Amino acid sequence: MRWEPLAQALLGLLITTAFFCAPEISLASTTSVNKVTTTKVASNQATHSNAAKRAKVRRSAKSAAERIAASIATATGSIRIASSTLLVMDETTSDILLSKNADVALPIASITKLMTSLVVLEARQPLDELIEITQEDRVVEPTSRLAVGTVLSREDLIHLALMSSENRAANALARNMPGGFPAAIEAMNMKAQEIGMERTHFADATGLSAQNIASPADLTRLVIEASRHPVIRDFSTTHSYVVPGKTGLIEYRNTNALVGQPGWDIVLQKTGYTTAAGRCLVKSAGGGSSRDHGADELRR
Repeated sequence: MRWEPLAQALLGLLITTAFFCAPEISLASTTSVNKVTTTKVASNQATHSNAAKRAKVRRSAKSAAERIAASIATATGSIRIASSTLLVMDETTSDILLSKNADVALPIASITKLMTSLVVLEARQPLDELIEITQEDRVVEPTSRLAVGTVLSREDLIHLALMSSENRAANALARNMPGGFPAAIEAMNMKAQEIGMERTHFADATGLSAQNIASPADLTRLVIEASRHPVIRDFSTTHSYVVPGKTGLIEYRNTNALVGQPGWDIVLQKTGYTTAAGRCLVKSAGGGSSRDHGADELRR
């Protein structure tokens, strides 16, 4: 399947995407969203002049969104969208550009780790605190290059969870939250409610549980919220990272091969896969100058 027509239709917008597919459907929704430019009027003074400028920007953005939506409608006529659920949204206006079953909640696999990292960061625990990988983490994920007894900083574990979807890293982060694993899961569900993820539920910190569910509409809210944190933006888009293991250095690579590729301005991303969820992807592409505006508009 070729996404070039859709990619061209999306040029010039700040895009948040949220994709899933059911296990019996092959993923066909890695859109080629190229570099994005945005325009925003920034002012702390509520003057008539600035209000007029903001209104003009909104009208311009709406007009552009309408033209692009029409282009998408034309482009997608020749594109087979195999994903069972899909959402493409312009963050500057919160306009929905492309949607398929966007309110249907399904298992989200390792997209979960965005929320895990978010609540860990908001707990404000020291990022340089050392955490040991234990047998509890091995039970959750039997196969991992992080051997039991490996000691890494909280920062390293967040990095591996976001970049390489390291399940033992994510579980260790949850175990070491104030109140332990149960408190971490409670915090994840509370955060989901706080940001309006109405069809979301978390049962674990890794995404291995099929009980971790959300809709694409919910995940746009998670992506926008997570994008407020530079650590999550940076770590999810790192191409590779090296950590000390028990027997030597271990190099990890990003699970998303598009990270670092020419023509891809990826602000934040997370992949996921389980048998129950199929192959999943969320992504925000483009400059982040209007990120807060998009979040505010979505909450309205």
